[in-house]
Amino acid sequence: MRNPGLEPATAVVGHSYAPAGAIDTQAADPVHAPPACGEGSGVNAPGSVLGETEMTQSIPKGARTIDEIDLARAQEYALLSVLLAQAPDATLLARLAQLRGDASPLGLAHAALAEAASRASVERLEREYFDLFIGLGRGELLPYGSYYLSGFLHERPLARLRAYLSELRIERAASEHEPEDHAAILCEIMAGIVGGRLSAPAGADRELFEHHLAPWLGRFFADLERAEAADFYRRVGTLGRVLVEIETQAFALPS
Repeated sequence: MRNPGLEPATAVVGHSYAPAGAIDTQAADPVHAPPACGEGSGVNAPGSVLGETEMTQSIPKGARTIDEIDLARAQEYALLSVLLAQAPDATLLARLAQLRGDASPLGLAHAALAEAASRASVERLEREYFDLFIGLGRGELLPYGSYYLSGFLHERPLARLRAYLSELRIERAASEHEPEDHAAILCEIMAGIVGGRLSAPAGADRELFEHHLAPWLGRFFADLERAEAADFYRRVGTLGRVLVEIETQAFALPS
């Protein structure tokens, strides 16, 4: 599952999203990833400001280390998070164009995203992102769990998500205006938990995915693949859909 080409791409994620990340955490002890993680997903570790605490620092005694599979998962979620939060800038586009693919569904999605990035321009992608997610009044798609699950924004699915995140002592950063059920924020949270940036109990990634992502996120990515305004973002939709399918199958396996 791991694509070495993701490392240079996800290295800019922390700078391509919100300066302080979309979420914050009140937990006491950060969990550090191995040096291969680079700068992380843009999620604030407890007691730190993005950029002050790099994920390349030494691993404290007793901290959880991150294996290769979880590192790869975190990189995929981090990449989706930044691409869904805003249109990529020139630096990220150049790095995405270097992604390598293989014959697997995820590898093919990487290759298609790299090809789309190689021929895209920042100006066209800013317009595409606007048409898809912002629009005049509203965009073509509404990337919110509450909307997909209830047909309305800010409904009970969002309340249930906030209650669960409160149990994990994770909260939205004050600078972030989007609700927690935005696809970008959910991917950022998953990247933080899976990659060790956010301290969480064992199995929190599975519980978050099964209860708050799986019921709707795959449908959103499928809609993104078919969206009339999508070109580059059609490939983002494919990558997201494939990742959700892989996660669903993996979590269905016996423990």
